[in-house]
Amino acid sequence: MPVTFTFGEMLSARSVIGSTLAELGADYDNLWVLTPDIGATLVEFRDTYPERFLDVGLAEQACVGIAAGLAYDGNIPVVSGMLPFLSMRALEQIRTDVCYPNLPVKIIGTHGGLVGNGGSTHYAVEDLALMCALTNMTVTSIGDPLMVGEVIRQSMTMQGPIYIRLAVGKKDMVLYEPGQHEVRIGKGIVAREGTDATIFTHGTTVAQALQAAEEIAQDGRSVRVVDMFTLKPIDEDLILRCAEETDGRFVVLEDHLAYGGLASRIADVLTDRGVSLKAFERLGIPQVYAGFGEDEQLRDKHGYGLKDTIAATRRVLAAS
Repeated sequence: MPVTFTFGEMLSARSVIGSTLAELGADYDNLWVLTPDIGATLVEFRDTYPERFLDVGLAEQACVGIAAGLAYDGNIPVVSGMLPFLSMRALEQIRTDVCYPNLPVKIIGTHGGLVGNGGSTHYAVEDLALMCALTNMTVTSIGDPLMVGEVIRQSMTMQGPIYIRLAVGKKDMVLYEPGQHEVRIGKGIVAREGTDATIFTHGTTVAQALQAAEEIAQDGRSVRVVDMFTLKPIDEDLILRCAEETDGRFVVLEDHLAYGGLASRIADVLTDRGVSLKAFERLGIPQVYAGFGEDEQLRDKHGYGLKDTIAATRRVLAAS
């Protein structure tokens, strides 16, 4: 019998990637998997389909360039690596070789945000701003490890490129019961219903937002939590619905620079549609190099930890 996981249990998103790609390798004989020396969890695919697996070594630019060439030849290439380097070192190749011709290259990676205690060179904190700026790129940030497999499966039939952001991917909390929510690229998930305010979030901070909403429920206030796991294309209808249904009070929480990520994209939607809010707070990484530390320590240090999330939500609830 297959092993199943339920809410609150811990699961490796990397293992989900590996097993999903191995499964899809049987369905798509043109699926290739490439890695810049970050392939420990891809062993199942490598061993089963060695002729469609390529480890290029520590050369992200070459990895993306080869993936583009494979896509031109009618294949579906998946690049799996560390996002600080895929998003920065290979940015020109992603823009020019992949996005310009709108090729179906899937870029999946770990270390999105202040995770892994690797220091500022090993944190992907600008990546979502960069990827959202690229024409034709679909951008996702996944918090629940079980969602990763579904997003990868859906991406197989996409015409253009997709960026899939994860945390470290070794020990991630399962956020949703299987089948609890529909996972569809381009649509947000209402992770918790509420009527007094909305916390928008994605990736590693979804669990923190849910904790904050539970804490504030003790005040007798009802806070909605939206897992906006697709940043581009963003779910405009859900943003506008939340503005109407939760009294125009928004908090945006993300493990990314506070400007350029989800908060900026939501602000753009509201401005373009002429929607005014009663209160709007953005919580994320300020314009600093974050330094070393565990992820929760760094969130607290830089003002977007659990206590900060609770305080910001209480502020928007108190706004007149």
